[in-house]
Amino acid sequence: MALGLLLLRVVTGLLLAGHGIQKVSFHLGGEGLAGGIQEFRDDGFRGGALTALTAGGGQIVGGLLFVAGAMAPLAAATAIGVMTVATTVKWANGPWAQNNGYEYPGYLVITSAVLALTGSGRWSVDRAVSSTPWPTWVNAAAIALGLAGGLLTRLALHRPPRTTPVGKAEA
Repeated sequence: MALGLLLLRVVTGLLLAGHGIQKVSFHLGGEGLAGGIQEFRDDGFRGGALTALTAGGGQIVGGLLFVAGAMAPLAAATAIGVMTVATTVKWANGPWAQNNGYEYPGYLVITSAVLALTGSGRWSVDRAVSSTPWPTWVNAAAIALGLAGGLLTRLALHRPPRTTPVGKAEA
């Protein structure tokens, strides 16, 4: 069980951190901060650089915390929040990634929740610091805060698509 949690935690954390690095840099196939900003604008979000840096930074920090097995509830809340936003953006495309669907971000939301509920495992910073796992209520609160934060972010920053009345040219 310890090896399984370590493997799940490290792979999830590296993928999440790598996804964030792509949002803010040219590494790992990213298009730099300008590319991250444009991606959010294309998805209908306001905020420019702050939005891209917050999302990318959250993915990087949450991912690295998972890799280390440190502060699992914080890692989960951060990952769940950012990836909930991504899931809502891709929801209309259906589940599958080849159709720009929510498969990948949705999977990261679920995996992050699982890691919050199971804890980081035997080979982790959390275990090295304390033999007592995080209380269940802390893990449940982290999941709820991540989901609520992601949904509130979507509501606050997403612009509805502009519609042009029939027969009217867009200015």
